[in-house]
Amino acid sequence: MGFGPKYRGLQELMLMVDLACTTRIAARALGRAGLVHAYGHCSARVDQESFLVCPSVPMEHVEVGATCPVVPVTGPLPDGVLGEVRLHQQIYARRPNAGGVVRFMGPNLMALAALGRVPKIRHGFGTYFTSAVGYWDDIQLVRDDERAVGVIDAMGDSAGVIMRGNGAVVAGTTLPEAVGLAWYLEDMCRVELAALAANLPDAPIIHTAQAEMRATRQGRIFERMWDYLSYGDPELPNLN
Repeated sequence: MGFGPKYRGLQELMLMVDLACTTRIAARALGRAGLVHAYGHCSARVDQESFLVCPSVPMEHVEVGATCPVVPVTGPLPDGVLGEVRLHQQIYARRPNAGGVVRFMGPNLMALAALGRVPKIRHGFGTYFTSAVGYWDDIQLVRDDERAVGVIDAMGDSAGVIMRGNGAVVAGTTLPEAVGLAWYLEDMCRVELAALAANLPDAPIIHTAQAEMRATRQGRIFERMWDYLSYGDPELPNLN
């Protein structure tokens, strides 16, 4: 799999194999859900020093068994890794509990981002972004460290940040959770666009105290979304 000497121990090797499999499954799931297309990427933390990122191809086209490059949390990106993976580096460096990151461009999200707006917390899925989704007001691609720092500064403590006219980034405790959060943020944008279309920009919102109570992870909330989005993937039987 090309992981290098650091992962020669059998247990570590098996962990890396499973993590790479999960990363490929996540990439294809995001593609099937229409949350990415030619562009987008996802990653999973290995440890405090490194993470795996999906291959630099359209995510739905990631092949079974394809190598997921190992990327350092700090330092230059390896050859062939997309420039915006700097966003992943910034999240993993700042958030010790972050285990997965998704950069995506769902259709409702892109429409709202092009309007320079952030969805408000109006329904249950939105509560996982309390107290608000972050916003980065710059249309340029994030291909240098300075912009990557700025985007994640704008993200703050939120689970996600929208980049004006340029999609979003979400972070979860695991990559499957981050995939679920991407779906949730896309649905937040759908609801927000519906409110704007109905000329109801002041429609009810969920306030912080209620939102924090609603944002439960019990009852296999994220596991069920992962099951839904990854259903039928050819590599699912390979996961331990």
